[in-house]
Amino acid sequence: MDIDAFVTAHQPTWDRLEQLVKRRRSLDGAEIDELVELYQRVATHLSIVRSSSRDPLLVGRLSSLVARARSAVTGAHAPAWREFVRFWTVSFPVVAYRAWRWWLGATLASTAVAVAMGAWLVSSPEAQAAVGTPEEIRQLVEHDFADYYSENPAGSFAAQVWVNNAWVAAQAIASAILLGLPILYILLLNAVNVGVTGGVMVAAGKGDVFFGLITPHGLLELTAVFLAAGAGLRLGWAAIDPGPRPRGQVLAEQGRAIVSVALGLVAVLLVSGLIEALVTPSPLPTWARIGIGVVAEAVFIAYVVYFGRRAAREGESGDVERAPDVVPAA
Repeated sequence: MDIDAFVTAHQPTWDRLEQLVKRRRSLDGAEIDELVELYQRVATHLSIVRSSSRDPLLVGRLSSLVARARSAVTGAHAPAWREFVRFWTVSFPVVAYRAWRWWLGATLASTAVAVAMGAWLVSSPEAQAAVGTPEEIRQLVEHDFADYYSENPAGSFAAQVWVNNAWVAAQAIASAILLGLPILYILLLNAVNVGVTGGVMVAAGKGDVFFGLITPHGLLELTAVFLAAGAGLRLGWAAIDPGPRPRGQVLAEQGRAIVSVALGLVAVLLVSGLIEALVTPSPLPTWARIGIGVVAEAVFIAYVVYFGRRAAREGESGDVERAPDVVPAA
């Protein structure tokens, strides 16, 4: 076999495969099919060269090209650290960012309900009487509310809070399979509970205690719950109105992506739980405790906006099938 003529005849094919391998994460459907076809063709070329030529440079070059093409086609396992970094810089923030309208809506609606409930209790002695007896209200205002944050060791309390809040977030996400309808009840119940407690405390002249204790951890904690609710509602709405794409495809994509929210919120709620256990009951001045909560909330929002918007501009959806170790699919 004339090896020079062979190289001249097939050089364009090898160059094209090289180009596709370099762009493997941004290929469209036709290019993916072309990648697979060229990989098979060049693998045959490699076999021919090995049997007909002793040129080590050519054999080495084609071996390397075929190996990289095989990795792109079959999916090479990415290092764990790379998957970890991708999760926190792409998968979780982009899903949170794409659902921002939904969790902003959940935030505003819940806040409106809580404020309305609290204002009603402050202005209505009858409503206060319906909440509990004067002795029960006095016990809540003077002891139970503040003692809740300090009656248990910080470590066990943080773990308890973390598990409870993670369970609430998981319920909100899981409710997406029922079109998100149970999420509305979860949000309503949570808003009413906050509004009732806040209204009772404010009516008793303990508004500073209420906001001084609930704000440090509550900002980040409630944001996590609203994010879980928003992501779940977005998935539920996708079942009703999937847009121009097939319903099954949209639900599968968003269903896989929402797993990122569930995993990411485990860490977010851990941070809020630590703040609730270590900062909220601490002897720090009220302004310092609230300041820590505001900083934690601002850092989280900035993180979602920065990394989420960047990933969204790059066309990322948070779908686990778009992970670095999986070949792009049409």
